[in-house]
Amino acid sequence: MARDYMSMYKEKLCSAEEAVRDVQAGDLVDYALFNGQPVAYDKALAARKDELHDIYIRTAVTLLPVPEVISKDPKGEVFTYFDLHFSPVSRVMQDLRPNVFYNVIQFGEGESYFRFFNDDPVKTGSRTPDHFVVRVAPMDKNGYFNWGIHNSISEAQATSAKNVIVEVNTNIPVGLGGSRESIHISQVDRIIESENESLTDLPSQEPTDVDKAIAAHVMEYIYDGCCIQLGIGAMPNAFGKMIANSDLKDLGGHTEMLSDAYMDMFESGRMTGNRKVLDKGKIVYTFALGTQDLYKWIDHHTGLASYNVGYANEPRMLASVDNLVSINQALQVDLYTQINAESAGFKQISGNGGMWEFVTGSFWSKGGRSLICLPSTHTNKDGELESNIVPYFQPGTVTTICRQMVHIIVTEYGAILLKGDATWPRTEKLISIAHPDFRDELIKAAEEMKIWRRTNKIPE
Repeated sequence: MARDYMSMYKEKLCSAEEAVRDVQAGDLVDYALFNGQPVAYDKALAARKDELHDIYIRTAVTLLPVPEVISKDPKGEVFTYFDLHFSPVSRVMQDLRPNVFYNVIQFGEGESYFRFFNDDPVKTGSRTPDHFVVRVAPMDKNGYFNWGIHNSISEAQATSAKNVIVEVNTNIPVGLGGSRESIHISQVDRIIESENESLTDLPSQEPTDVDKAIAAHVMEYIYDGCCIQLGIGAMPNAFGKMIANSDLKDLGGHTEMLSDAYMDMFESGRMTGNRKVLDKGKIVYTFALGTQDLYKWIDHHTGLASYNVGYANEPRMLASVDNLVSINQALQVDLYTQINAESAGFKQISGNGGMWEFVTGSFWSKGGRSLICLPSTHTNKDGELESNIVPYFQPGTVTTICRQMVHIIVTEYGAILLKGDATWPRTEKLISIAHPDFRDELIKAAEEMKIWRRTNKIPE
């Protein structure tokens, strides 16, 4: 490393306990998203609980370990916590303590929420952070700390915050750009050297027979040269393995979340990106969550491009990606073909994330298509089978995707194309991929809602 950068490093190096002394009552502390969330700083901040009040923490997709600002403040007396996209950990936290809230955003424009502070504060009801804390890879010879696997909105958070703290962790892989994938030491106020805790992983889920059936139906919509976006879950991973074992050629990748499925598709030689016009030969992503093998694979990988979310998720840019195939999962769909991917009644399950943006982008992409997948049923807490295709949503349920934007819906019973359809053919098609045990009652509900034809025929 150049001597001047090392001198700057030593001047800014401090303990986590020293770094949190800057926090005052009423401050907003932005933790970076995903695996960028700090550990040492969080522990030190929680230790100041008895001397602080009205501290606001903001992050997204809270991972294990549970932040100590939560575990050390079980009554929510000091720390109010906002999550931009709920995770299983967030749901448990909200169940067990007050003052844990979902922070509603469009992820693709997330960076602009910070930049508006400088020119037009009425454009967003959000608030500029007093402190931004992020885990980073070790500084390189040019004085840069790489965000690793959580580019997303990190640069915007850092440039808008009054105080920027990096927590160095040698386990953070270097995610090559792309764009805005790192921060220079000159932009950093304090540096903490962590104990190099392992990154939280998402072990590959073993796909069920239902997952495999859904993935097989999705495969019918994939052809050589498609550019694929995948959401999270066992079904996308099953789909990735099917791609790897197929004879498809020159697939491209452009996604919000980089998962193990992309590693499978790339290593099999199926995903080359050679037919892409934008970012030719590169898999574009804005964050990564998966196994430790995935994190090791990402490190300095020249076939990947880490981008800020304003590029990776921007709907107008996505629409310019030819043959973009967006594959996402939902919780429920009603007979009007509205999609719920966020809540169970009033209970927050997940967030919108980039689903809306990729559905929109693929909807407008030349040769593109949006597939929304879900199992036809789930088993409730009493062990009873319930349909995920419902007549209408219960009070409190969130509509994530409106019916006008729904292109293709897939369950284990088939895939249906809905773009441009009227209400009654949409309803008939949807009931045809519901679980057989629930079709009769769905037909009865559709009749009562006047969106059913007794002929049961769909115009050619």
